[in-house]
Amino acid sequence: MDLAIKKVLVPIDFSDYSKNALKYAVNFAKSFGADMTLIYVVEPIIYPPDFSMGQIAIPTISTEWDDRAREELDKLAKTEIPAEVKVKTLIKTGKPFVEIIETATEEDIDIIIIATHGHSAVEKILFGSTADKVVRKAPCPVLTLRDPLKGFNYKEEIKKQKE
Repeated sequence: MDLAIKKVLVPIDFSDYSKNALKYAVNFAKSFGADMTLIYVVEPIIYPPDFSMGQIAIPTISTEWDDRAREELDKLAKTEIPAEVKVKTLIKTGKPFVEIIETATEEDIDIIIIATHGHSAVEKILFGSTADKVVRKAPCPVLTLRDPLKGFNYKEEIKKQKE
């Protein structure tokens, strides 16, 4: 069994949690000499026009969202990932956990590094978190990170990178 880690997938939602997970993932990828793939998933906008018809997706604004997401993701990759780490950015549309899992399979990802968010107990019971679903269904190991992360001082890390 080959335990080499060559490809790391990092889901980004532009929250501080996911940005902190990205900083951790950069160091992780550097220590393994791995490539990184950043993924942002745009959820389609859905509204119930009429209860008898169910829900429908509105595609009109999605290209605008995709362009904005692409800009932000590329900017994040440029500012947070050093030149020695090869990075690829992906924008997908759909349910985040489904797109993350499909991407991990398609890109032959070795590990997913994902932030967990501090949802309330009720939210978790009703919906579950994206991280929970990814952990349960991913085709590869998943490293979940909560904030604050023991042994990793983000402020210190940012300070070092600026020097």
